[in-house]
Amino acid sequence: MPKLMMAPPFSPIEPVTDVLHGIPVTDPYRWLEDQDAPRTRQWLSAQGEYARSYLDSIPGRNRIRERIRELVDVETYDSIQKVGQRYFFRKRQPGQEQPCIYFRDGADGRDQLLIDPAARGTGPYTAVKPLRVSPDGRLLLYEVKEGGERTGTFEILELGTRAILPDFLPRGYLRGFAFAPDSKSFYYVHESLSAKRPQYRAAYHHVLGTSFGDDREIFSTDEDPELRLQIVPGTEHFGFLILRFGDKTLTDFSLWPIGSERDPEPIIRAAEYKFGPLLLPDSRILAITDRDAPNLRIVGVRLSRDHQPEFVDLVPESDAVIQSWAVAGKQIFVSYVRGAKTEVEVFDLAGKRVGRLPLDAGSTVRLIGASEDTDELLFEQESFTQPVQIYRYSPTNSKVTLWADRLIPFDAQSFCHTQVWFTAKDGTRIPMYLFARRDVLDGGSHPTIMTSYGGYGVSMTPQFSVFVAFLIERGCLFALPNIRGGSEFGFQWHEAAKRRHRQVAFDDFISAAEWLTESGRTEPNKLAIFGGSNSGLLVGAVLTQRPDLFRAALCMVPMLDMLRYHLFDNAHVWKEEFGTADDPEDFTALLRYSPYQNVRDAIAYPATMIVSGDSDQNCNPFHARKMTARLQAANISESPIFLDYSRRRGHSPVLPLSERLDALSDRMAFLCDQLRLTV
Repeated sequence: MPKLMMAPPFSPIEPVTDVLHGIPVTDPYRWLEDQDAPRTRQWLSAQGEYARSYLDSIPGRNRIRERIRELVDVETYDSIQKVGQRYFFRKRQPGQEQPCIYFRDGADGRDQLLIDPAARGTGPYTAVKPLRVSPDGRLLLYEVKEGGERTGTFEILELGTRAILPDFLPRGYLRGFAFAPDSKSFYYVHESLSAKRPQYRAAYHHVLGTSFGDDREIFSTDEDPELRLQIVPGTEHFGFLILRFGDKTLTDFSLWPIGSERDPEPIIRAAEYKFGPLLLPDSRILAITDRDAPNLRIVGVRLSRDHQPEFVDLVPESDAVIQSWAVAGKQIFVSYVRGAKTEVEVFDLAGKRVGRLPLDAGSTVRLIGASEDTDELLFEQESFTQPVQIYRYSPTNSKVTLWADRLIPFDAQSFCHTQVWFTAKDGTRIPMYLFARRDVLDGGSHPTIMTSYGGYGVSMTPQFSVFVAFLIERGCLFALPNIRGGSEFGFQWHEAAKRRHRQVAFDDFISAAEWLTESGRTEPNKLAIFGGSNSGLLVGAVLTQRPDLFRAALCMVPMLDMLRYHLFDNAHVWKEEFGTADDPEDFTALLRYSPYQNVRDAIAYPATMIVSGDSDQNCNPFHARKMTARLQAANISESPIFLDYSRRRGHSPVLPLSERLDALSDRMAFLCDQLRLTV
């Protein structure tokens, strides 16, 4: 195993003490929150040299990179949508740094290039993505991003001439957009980074070819940073949806006849339930809601004489949480996860169940495209061994047709998965997927990689991962426990680990790791964990609570200082999921598990690679910077603790191919070295 060529960079301790609800909390590295300060940049430069001294000395890194290229650099399709008989999508061909936008006339037509980001001449970090097509299929709205930023600029392409119209929206957040039915104008809600009133929320009407200064304001609401305004498109009406984030998310919904001089009519005010509307061409309103249905239901919305909404069940609540839904033709498609397995049931518009979408066993399905005026559903399907495939489904003949494949050189027949159950700390029985080569699954102690999520009701189901594929090819066992915080077993599974109960998710993950070792599947010196975003929080929490249980940890774009997360970017909108230190009861729970505050001095921590970058506006990179400094100072083991950091990296997965290959190669080299895998 290579030795680090230098000690970790020195990180000055400059304690800042806050008194929160009568309890003093000291932060030793508050100065690292200032991203642009010269000494922060100097510190980051030194951390980069330190990381490279280790990563570049790992034997076989070039072989790792070549295998990663074989798995990643293949033809891919994504972001597909259909308008009329035309399909619009992104496609990346082997060797290209970024995917391009294409369209296809008919399912069997040839792919025709519309937008190549490389042609802009702005470098490999420029990425494009199709967002919305006009009703006549003549105009395409697309987003332009630079690196991993959350914000973007928004342009419109005229397909016939391939001309980019002058009607573009500058860098910012596009919260709502809809073309007018005649495609001669559009409606939008845009939060520009250069806005004079950045908290002002309004919807505007813009006529193509005119000045944005002449745009008419259609609807406005409060100037409130904890508020989001969205547009719900329709053919006769538009909806305006307002979300107010607080201890509970409150919802307002108004309806507006397109082109009317009247103010939008309020339909729902300050609702404490979820409400996700869909406006059908025949003026009917459908919606998904958890009102009187914690597992969600789909309803028709009727307006009574006193203008109070009446909900009529179309798809009633069941024992499983609705994951997604779509309307195609005259049918409603509803996706569920039951016991970590995906099912898609089909209903007619009157709510009668008419069948089930035929799916491969052990697969995960995402409904990605549908239109009420076409008889076709588009969905993605993947599994542990099968990369993402895009399918078309016709309700008329119940026929499923492959639309796009992703051909990866991976010997799927040599690998399989099984499901086991373990007992959590509180006695709850929890399932866990195990995926590996057949000989590894047969038994014995093996190097093991493990992840989960544990939040937002996100269920863990079989999905293909290049990250996992590379490691199991080298004899690793992959473990995926269905810890609480997801919704594999209904909304209660989420509620059990939400907000002040977040520790339950961490306890479940620790119990899964203990089962793997106690059953002889692995040993602590062979067990590595990884995760990003909310899963990065999971990794940080269990790493600090049970450092003895793991050999290595890969913690990507994480949240780690849970006492201050809500003070940066727009993270305050997650208050309902985590709570904040402003609330005394939330504070008590957060202080108990917040990874940064729970690093202990003179502890032998496992090898830890923390990944982040300047452009992350979801999980601000201050988390990664401060946690790296704190762990390096506290660690007494010889295991490396280092930061992999990039100016361009953010939360959005839009880095160019070459940089993705380098990043994945570094992560694989780290895990191969720590788990002593042959490369």
